[in-house]
Amino acid sequence: MIVYSKRVVEYIIKKHPEIVKEILISKKKSKNELKKFKNFRIKFIDNKLAQKLSHNQNHQGYFAKIDFTPNEYEITGEKIVVLDNITDMGNIGNIVRTSYALGIDLVIITGIKELKWPNIIRASAGAAIDMRIISFFNILELLNILKTKDYKIIGADMNGKCRVDTPDKTALVLGSEGEGLSKRVKEKLDDIITIEMKRDFDSLNVASAAAILIDRISNECR
Repeated sequence: MIVYSKRVVEYIIKKHPEIVKEILISKKKSKNELKKFKNFRIKFIDNKLAQKLSHNQNHQGYFAKIDFTPNEYEITGEKIVVLDNITDMGNIGNIVRTSYALGIDLVIITGIKELKWPNIIRASAGAAIDMRIISFFNILELLNILKTKDYKIIGADMNGKCRVDTPDKTALVLGSEGEGLSKRVKEKLDDIITIEMKRDFDSLNVASAAAILIDRISNECR
C-alpha cells in the first residue's frame, strides 16, 4: 500500500516505523529534511510517477510504501461512532481523525462493500492506522447488535435536542449529507441530537457536523 502527503508520512515514520518498507521522494528536499528518513530506504521518483501514484492529488513530494493490514475488532468500548452510508473517503477520514483525537473507542462504517484505506489514511492524517475501525455493511443489523449490548443509540438529525444524556455506552449515528438517516434507522434511535443553525443556511458538511457532535458526547466540559 502507498500513502502520501507530508503529514501522513511523518506521522507513520514517527508512530509506526516498523510498517514502512520504502520512502519515495519526488521533489527536491534539503539535507535537513532528508535526515528524518535516515533509517529508511529512500527512492527518488520523477513527477510523472508521483502524479500517477497520487491520482493527481497534492502529494507534497512525500510517499511511503507501507505494510498495513487493517485489524479485525470486536464491537466494544464506551463511545462509538457509526457512519450510515457515508461514502466519501475524505469525509470518512476526517471523521476518523476527529474520533481518534477526541477519544472515541470505535468507528463503524456501514453501507460500503470495500473501504479505500489509502484515501482514509491520508484524509485522517494517519490516525486511521491507530483508530479502531470496523466495516459492517447492514446498519439495521448493526443497530440491533448494539441494542443487545446495551448501547444508547443517538442519531444526528433535525428537530432533536441540543444535548442528550450520554451514558457510558453510547453510539452516535451520522448519516450522509444528501440522504441523512433513513426512516428505518430513526425508528431504532433512543434519542436525536441536533446542531441548531443560527443563520438561514442549508447544512454543515458531515465531517464538520461530526466534529461538533463527537465533542458533545465525549467531552466532559459541560
